[in-house]
Amino acid sequence: METAASTTPAVRSGPAPAEGVRYTIDPVHATAQFKVRHLMVANVRGHLGEVTGDLVFDPQDPSRSTVRASIDATGIDTRNPDRDTHLRSPDFLDVANHPSIAFRSTAVRARGGGAYEVEGELTIRGTARPVTLAVEVSDEIRDPWGNVKRGVEATTRLDRKAWGLSWNAVVEGGGILVGDSVDVTIEAELVRA
Repeated sequence: METAASTTPAVRSGPAPAEGVRYTIDPVHATAQFKVRHLMVANVRGHLGEVTGDLVFDPQDPSRSTVRASIDATGIDTRNPDRDTHLRSPDFLDVANHPSIAFRSTAVRARGGGAYEVEGELTIRGTARPVTLAVEVSDEIRDPWGNVKRGVEATTRLDRKAWGLSWNAVVEGGGILVGDSVDVTIEAELVRA
């Protein structure tokens, strides 16, 4: 995702701070979705599989926060079984050799009002590349069973070719079948440890 130059210096995340609050991603209440241009005229939307991971959040000093997440790439679903089989193949995600997608934060910046910018390393098909996520974090709440939770939403735009997902086909009139830019949204409930 391309972002405007920041006036706030990035502070690199180190080990999880003792004063940070630890959360785990509730995989039952987490989704990873994507949108990509198809035939240059419409978008195809899909979901990936289970999202897991953890976060250490320091609300007093967000730069000391850390994020680690994993997404099951084998669970891709675009509501078209033939397309899903192709997306699992070596032309795209190659899930037989790379069944998961991983993210590890390297820097966190507060943007105000529950908004954050999270830099990190995204690994797809065994290739790690830097990426920046725009993240919104809710206040804590207590659910009816006594669990303390937060909500989080992260978005970014990826150039799929940077991770080796370069398969394409030319269509009549000179267009392409699959766009290069992929919009990604991850939504999750975080459970306080």
